[in-house]
Amino acid sequence: MLKILIVDDEARIREIIKKYAVFEGHEVTEAADGMEAIQICRERDFDIIIMDIMMPELDGFSACKEIRKTKKTPVLMLSARGEEYDKIHGFELGIDDYVVKPFSPKELMMRINAIVKRSSGTGLEENKKEIVSFEGLTVDFTGRLVYVDEEKIDMSPKEYDLLFYMVKNRGIALTREKLITDVWGYDFFGDDRTLDTHIKLLRKSLSEYSKYIVTLRGVGYRFEA
Repeated sequence: MLKILIVDDEARIREIIKKYAVFEGHEVTEAADGMEAIQICRERDFDIIIMDIMMPELDGFSACKEIRKTKKTPVLMLSARGEEYDKIHGFELGIDDYVVKPFSPKELMMRINAIVKRSSGTGLEENKKEIVSFEGLTVDFTGRLVYVDEEKIDMSPKEYDLLFYMVKNRGIALTREKLITDVWGYDFFGDDRTLDTHIKLLRKSLSEYSKYIVTLRGVGYRFEA
């Protein structure tokens, strides 16, 4: 059973998500705006937060930023808009996934389960005590840390997941479909810009060592060092 916080100013949206979450055996708490969500998170812990962006009192981005000061709870953003800027801004804040309204409740639950499974560390057991370096880039699987020229860099949870997966499979041509399936943990539903956005953010974080992420035109990407 997961403890889920649903934050949306539309009662109908909260009710739809709650219906499916409760059906799967999860415990649901609701908040109608960002301010209420922040207050609830100060008093309670959750396994995941589903946060709408456009809300009265305080928007989802601002609420997420405030919650992130004290909690590392995974966040899935909801939005009626699908502009790339929204996604990039959200991912830079450290959200774990992004769903555009209208959405499929079943797909939403699949994403929720995948995010929680991933945040628990599943899939990294084989990398215990492993640290690899490529010139000035150091990837510490054990500590979930990345260093660029001996300086620790902060990235979003998805950037870490994507980099760790690519480094683990370095030298291998990774198709877009395989990256989405293995890193995101659910079947791909059509918005391949999500992968491109994270690759763009990851390259920015790695600075000069972004050269190791090679684009394979018409195929996907390869970590080549």
